[in-house]
Amino acid sequence: MIVAKNIHKAFGDVKILKGVDLEVKNGEIVSIMGSSGAGKTTLLQVLGTLTNADQGEVFYDNTNISKLSDKELADFRNKNIGFIFQFHHLLPEFTALENVCMPAFIAGISKKKAEEKAKALLDRLGLTHRLNHKPNELSGGEQQRVATARALINSPKIIFADEPSGNLDSKNAKDLHQLFFDLRDEFKQTFVIVTHDQSLAKICDRSLEMNDGFFKTV
Repeated sequence: MIVAKNIHKAFGDVKILKGVDLEVKNGEIVSIMGSSGAGKTTLLQVLGTLTNADQGEVFYDNTNISKLSDKELADFRNKNIGFIFQFHHLLPEFTALENVCMPAFIAGISKKKAEEKAKALLDRLGLTHRLNHKPNELSGGEQQRVATARALINSPKIIFADEPSGNLDSKNAKDLHQLFFDLRDEFKQTFVIVTHDQSLAKICDRSLEMNDGFFKTV
């Protein structure tokens, strides 16, 4: 699914990634752990095409995304990659349904088809009664499930999650973690998850640890 080779990234004189190699198999759930500043989020941003590496290459099913133009990369990202962030990044002026539909609209999917799929996803995530609620009317766990539905709307091959349960209580965190595995089994998605949560790392197919811009296997 993903092969990253010799990834380097610096911000000014500060070197964050120092030659990272990574392979992720189709349908695998991989956690990435490590102390703050180790490079976890930067690596996720490079893999997710949100920022460019200074050196190295990233392949998705033999497609070298390092060679794509900005337009090609944006199209690839929209169709193949979903994101779940710690702070949700839901648009406050839009309802849960509208937030979930946004990536589908960007992909050119009709309003009718987008809303049908969004409603089905929100129903699957237990949020049928929250379709028309705005983010400030939802609990933290509900907001994160809306963000998860948004990440799934275009049926991406891979989901990148950055501290997805970082702001949730233990019950909601456990429910969200189980949801990732249920979704993997149901929709065959691949997950790469940056987390500090040891309980999540232990149940992943594989757990990796970053230390000072490099990987070491846990």
